[in-house]
Formats: sequence, C-alpha cells, structure tokens
Amino acid sequence: MGVIVVTGTSTGIGQATAITLARAGHTVFAGMRNLDRDGELREIASRENLAVTIVRLDVDSDSSVDDAFNHVLREKGQIDVLVNNAGIGARGPIELMPVSVFRQVMETNFFGGLRCIKAVMPSMRERRRGCIINITSVAGQFGLSPQGAYAASKWAFEGLSECLAQELSPFNVRVAIVEPGVIATPLTTTPRPVAPPNPYSTHGRRLGAYFAASLSNPTSPFEVAKTIQDIVDGKSVKLRNPTGADGASFINWRKNKTDEEWVALGAASDDEWVADVKKNMGMDVKLP
Repeated sequence: MGVIVVTGTSTGIGQATAITLARAGHTVFAGMRNLDRDGELREIASRENLAVTIVRLDVDSDSSVDDAFNHVLREKGQIDVLVNNAGIGARGPIELMPVSVFRQVMETNFFGGLRCIKAVMPSMRERRRGCIINITSVAGQFGLSPQGAYAASKWAFEGLSECLAQELSPFNVRVAIVEPGVIATPLTTTPRPVAPPNPYSTHGRRLGAYFAASLSNPTSPFEVAKTIQDIVDGKSVKLRNPTGADGASFINWRKNKTDEEWVALGAASDDEWVADVKKNMGMDVKLP
C-alpha cells in the first residue's frame, strides 16, 4: 500500500478519491485550502477508521505547497502517488470575461498543479518509483464555448502532463491524465447566477441545457475515483483516461468532426445543435 497525496478534497472528486483510496488500504493525505470544510471527510474517515490525514494545502501558494509536502515527507519518508485534483471552474464568453479571471483559473488549474508536481518530482525520480495523476477534463481535449478560460487551463495542463510523462519515463515514474465529463459535484450542481443577455448568450444557454440534461441522471464522483484507483493499482496503463458517463462520448464527438465542422457548430441553429447532440451524445437536450 502506498502513501498518496490528493489535492482539493473538501468536496467532489477529491473527497471521493481520498475515501476510495483509503478504503483500498492506502495512506492518504487529503489536502484542502480551507480546513473549515473538512467536516464531511473527517466524519467518514473517523466512522470507517480510514487512514486519512487532512492537511492544509492551498495550491495557489508556494509556501503552503512546500509546507504540506515537506510535512508528508518528514512523517512518511516518501510519497508514492500524487493526485492533482484541485481546480476551479469558469464559464463566460472570452470578450466579456475579465483577464483577472483568466489569471485566477490558470493559477489554480495549471500553476497549482505544477507546484505540487515539482514538490514530488525529485524524490520520485531519485527513488525511481512513483505516479502522478493529473485530473483535467474532457475540456482538455477540445474547446466548447463559453468555456474559454477553463478549457485553456485544462489544455495547458494536458500539454504539461504529456511532456512530464516523457521526462519521467526513464526514471520509472508514471504520469496519467484523468478526463472527467459532467460529474455531479458542487462545481456543476451549485446554481449559477443568471447572466445578463449578451451577444454570446446562445452558447451559454446551450451549455447550461446540456449540463442539466446530463445531471438529470447524475454521475457520481466515485466513478472518477474508481478510474483513479485503477491507475494507482496498475489496472490502467494509458496516458489519457476519459471517465464518467459521457467522458469518452464527449471526446469522440469532437474527434468525429473536422476542425471546421466543430467551429461551424457554434453558428448552428438551436434545432441543428440539439440534433447534433442527440446524434453524437445520445442526449435529449431541452433548450430553455
């Protein structure tokens, strides 16, 4: 059994992953930015007597990352697996979204993961053993308006991960990417303020309708956690691992179109867009 650090564990995929890996017998250090949100995870770990230690870990902060990983290394002497899960969402047209939002999304979703990677690389390389699992998104493989900031951060993280996998391959350190589709977590289920009408409202309305249709038959974050467990246990040796009910379907939807066809979908009529979703995703989307 290994020593595993999971980031972003207060809710959702991170919490489910920490619980799943601890139930499998691993020693889990569960990082979260705000320890006031540790109640649910702490209660489950206590009730089931799981080897979960909750640590303060703000991936946006150099000092917080250094403190957390140094604490784990001092206590256990090694880190066998890093699960880079901490992330934030962002939805809105590129023209109207402030540059500050783009910076914040990149800070957490890209640089936050990079900080954690650099914290474990030296010891894994020296031991010639370890695994780094980066949670991206299906949005790491294609752009879908109005998710410019979010998709950009996930594309960047996937590019970094692929380079990292090559760099660490000679040292027997594995890198894997996990690409969830629409998963029922606070990131997707928390009601969003209704955006005022703007020139790009059609795209936001369509994306919201797709999420609503998908969440009518919700996919549990524990399904993503199972994918992560399969990687940890060596049952999956792939670099990219789509997960969730619509993860692989989303990626295939994009791959089945040329770049020009995908771009043209942004200008399609509502009826054309709904029909395309039905054909490629098998999803009945009801537009408001």
